[in-house]
Amino acid sequence: MKLKYYAPPSENEGPRGEEPVLQGEILRDWLLVLFCYVYILSLIFISGKMEGLLHISKRASRKFLHAMIGNLPFIMPFFTSTIYPILIAASFILITFLASPHFPFKINRFGFGGLSELTEEGHTSGPLFYAASYTFLALFFASKPHVMAAGILPMAYGDGAAWMVGGRYGRRRYALFAEKSIEGTTAMFLASFLSFTLGLLYFSALNPLSILDRIPLALAVAVVAAFVEGVSPVGFDNLTVPFAGALTFLLLGGGV
Repeated sequence: MKLKYYAPPSENEGPRGEEPVLQGEILRDWLLVLFCYVYILSLIFISGKMEGLLHISKRASRKFLHAMIGNLPFIMPFFTSTIYPILIAASFILITFLASPHFPFKINRFGFGGLSELTEEGHTSGPLFYAASYTFLALFFASKPHVMAAGILPMAYGDGAAWMVGGRYGRRRYALFAEKSIEGTTAMFLASFLSFTLGLLYFSALNPLSILDRIPLALAVAVVAAFVEGVSPVGFDNLTVPFAGALTFLLLGGGV
């Protein structure tokens, strides 16, 4: 499975040059895989230490981790095969399951104690749902990272903004399946729109995407993401927001 998104230039041509080119692509892909794992594990370690070192609450540390993991779609255009992003996302499911209270054994000895504490501090299934939605989107859209970003960035940055603004300034409350605030939902919309628009600017620099044509789509994605987050039960927005964002973007023609 070859990515159509990014094709690195090569001076090798013809049958004799195919093997060195292939070996170079495989080496680069595995170096990118290593970088992704180092990035994820470093974030887990830093997040687990933030309460003790910076006196930041576990929930805020969890939101930090949640947001920073959302940057992985920016790396995906540089893979030459879709299998690698899928494997990285799928392994994230295993990591979050090992760290969740659903796993029958403590994992401190495996080095994920900090992640385990962060998971137990929040909704126990939320990180697992986040990893599952990541994997699903990677499975179908690893060759179109801008489509993945339509689902992941609103969840990564929009949800964090909703929690921060809603928790501190939320006064006008409403409740369907969970209590939310108008202020938090507004922050969700603004952060989703800003993060996804900046993401589209990034992807347009790597691929000839028309950014002006997609700004209205980013606005629509932000509206849908904010609405879906507002009506989703606690934790389930990690499933509903990524799917709704990516689907909205696709239905409006953003995946072309």
